[in-house]
Amino acid sequence: MEADKCIFEKIEIDSVSDAVVSQIEQLIISGVLKSGEKLPSERELAELMNVSRPKVRDAIKILEERELLVVKHGGGTFIGGLTGTALSPAMLDLFSRHISAFNDYLEFRREVEGYAAYMAARRATESDRKVIVKIISLMEEAHGSGDSVREAEIDAKFHSAIVDAAHNTVLVHMMSSIYKLMQRGVFYNRLFIYGHNEGRERLLEQHKEIANAVLAKDPERASTAAEAHMDFVRSSFHLANATESRSQTARKRLMLFETDEAPSPPRRKRSSTKSASAM
Repeated sequence: MEADKCIFEKIEIDSVSDAVVSQIEQLIISGVLKSGEKLPSERELAELMNVSRPKVRDAIKILEERELLVVKHGGGTFIGGLTGTALSPAMLDLFSRHISAFNDYLEFRREVEGYAAYMAARRATESDRKVIVKIISLMEEAHGSGDSVREAEIDAKFHSAIVDAAHNTVLVHMMSSIYKLMQRGVFYNRLFIYGHNEGRERLLEQHKEIANAVLAKDPERASTAAEAHMDFVRSSFHLANATESRSQTARKRLMLFETDEAPSPPRRKRSSTKSASAM
């Protein structure tokens, strides 16, 4: 990892292990490091922070005991699960089977994303703006190439970048868990919109409007754009769901119609044989 692009700082104070712990904790609580992300190796951390490997090892042990890090022997050290088990795999699967849960999800996201966009317009730093501009550029490239799958992947990254730019640590970690649902496609598959050209155009326009409002430092405009975007997603989902329901009903009617219209197989004629008594 290049020194000028490193998120870790060199440590030059007496309580070295505590300082390493403090720095990593600060990176976690600020949302720079998120659940599941892998840390550099002990050797790399020691070099980046200008401390000895034993001090790094002691710090990792402390953070592991605090359940902030997970050490996988032979696999590396990772940020632990920071958002609890409220959205366990079992709950995610349960939600995916119930439309009402999806509606609650969209309702929640509409309000939170409006707030996040509002705060991002007020608090975004120059670095935040560069990330947002880059993501929009990637989104436009995927859109231009007709890569709807790639567009859907960048969708989640865009919303995460807006939340990060709001600089609210609770919001960052809470929404990090929520966006995992988007990435896993548990609640809804964003491809139901990206699979249609009109939907793809609208989504690109909406994302650009949110980004432009944040870049222009216009909180009200950013909030309105984010809420309008979620309203579109919600209406699109319900339209797609209703269309699919009608299609299933129509297919069943067609199957019955074809069954009724199919010619009956010819009946086999009985051979007329005379009985012995008639002879």
